[in-house]
Amino acid sequence: MDIVDWKHTAPNTVKLPITSATSGLMQKVTEKLFCLTTQIVNVCFIGDPTKAHGWVLIDTGMPGKSDMITEALIKQFGESNPPSAILLTHGHFDHVAFDLAQKWDVPIYIHPDELPYVTGEKAYPKPDATVEGGVVAKLSRFFPNEPIQLDDYVKPLPDKLDFAGLENEWTWLHVPGHSPGQVAFFRERDKALLSADAIITVKQDELFDVITQNQEIQGPPRYWTTDWTAAHRSVQKLRSLDPAVLVPGHGLPLFGQELRDSLAVLDQQFERIAVPDYGKYVQ
Repeated sequence: MDIVDWKHTAPNTVKLPITSATSGLMQKVTEKLFCLTTQIVNVCFIGDPTKAHGWVLIDTGMPGKSDMITEALIKQFGESNPPSAILLTHGHFDHVAFDLAQKWDVPIYIHPDELPYVTGEKAYPKPDATVEGGVVAKLSRFFPNEPIQLDDYVKPLPDKLDFAGLENEWTWLHVPGHSPGQVAFFRERDKALLSADAIITVKQDELFDVITQNQEIQGPPRYWTTDWTAAHRSVQKLRSLDPAVLVPGHGLPLFGQELRDSLAVLDQQFERIAVPDYGKYVQ
């Protein structure tokens, strides 16, 4: 089993030839929460990026997009200060990159169940290109699943998020299904939810929807979800929080009553909306 040393290869060799109409879009979602789309995946800024180590980066987006992130920081905040930490929702290649942690010299945190996939020990199951779905599902056969090596920068996610910028207001929730150690982040004060890939708002297997970012609440990406029973339980867990703001791993944010109504439909009709009719991971 080959180990991919993403310190050297990711920015140059892992290229996904898909982008979206919102790539490069920075949005202020709510107080001290910004969302940036890098190609087809979102990263989030929590806290005050005008202060060095006064904020936290959630995920790092597509490989090779570190310049997009630093340029977005400069454009929005006038400077590109390092965060106090990088927190990863999970370890799939479109959410993880090494170069920003190295550039800023800050630690990376991930759920303990994800550590084997980002310390070179274990490969994720391969994406299922045979699953029911559109062009992106078929292209998933080319998505890398090899073990990643994040070196000594990566650490297990602590129970308490007392990082500078989070102000002890944010908690994390274990939401497996899409990956064993996937987590979401929640702030009770304004009910802001970062749902990772447990709940997304674009049909991620359909190329047209991905490109246009056509908004439609969905379960996790079909081609890379290995446990649909756990995925549904994760949706139910997140719905029980009664979020008012949702920032997904893929797609545009959702708000208010539209969000609550959409979550109810997704939960109640999960088999129809989320679970594919066929595929090697369908139980």
